[in-house]
Amino acid sequence: MQLTVVLAVSLFIPAGTFNYWQAWVFLAVFFTAVLAITMYLKKEDPKLLERRIKAGSAAETQRSQKVIQFLAAIAFILIFILSALDHRFGWSVVPWYVAVAGDLLVALGLLAVFFVFRENSFASATIEVATEQRLIATGPYAIVRHPMYSGAFVMLLGVPLALGSWWGLLTVIPIMVVIIWRLIDEEKFLQINLPGYSDYLGKVKYRLLPFIW
Repeated sequence: MQLTVVLAVSLFIPAGTFNYWQAWVFLAVFFTAVLAITMYLKKEDPKLLERRIKAGSAAETQRSQKVIQFLAAIAFILIFILSALDHRFGWSVVPWYVAVAGDLLVALGLLAVFFVFRENSFASATIEVATEQRLIATGPYAIVRHPMYSGAFVMLLGVPLALGSWWGLLTVIPIMVVIIWRLIDEEKFLQINLPGYSDYLGKVKYRLLPFIW
């Protein structure tokens, strides 16, 4: 709920108006999906929900990840601010069906994240290894090593389109760079701290996109 409020502020203040149907539809799609995931975790996996709530740069124990999370937060908010400014000043002309397609990408990305949560109860929001943690190599993890980030990429690509902004797509680039930095650093950490992870890297070749990378 707090994140949705932050996103609403990041949209309507730069836009200078509440007459921004793309923002309202996006917020409805985002809030509904996040609420559904939260309610599922609250019922089926409260420990994972607790791990997900503990997030942000302050929650990280490694210095590199503190920096990464800080930069990721800034880059994430910039997507919304620039897209809203685009709406305000009319820099882009985005057809309504492209905005709807963007909302579908947002929903699909969050659906992918849900499948990750359902498969992996150790999908913490911070880079850590729990005492009882075991290697997960099934479900989406049998296809790519970081399926949650794959889902996040799909969602992030959809956000500027959903908000009616071509220029907003430019802000997706820096956050993707930060996420790639994060997952590479995460792999180094897991090779040292999670038994079997090095063997897993040899079995699952692709990090984010099957047959590409």
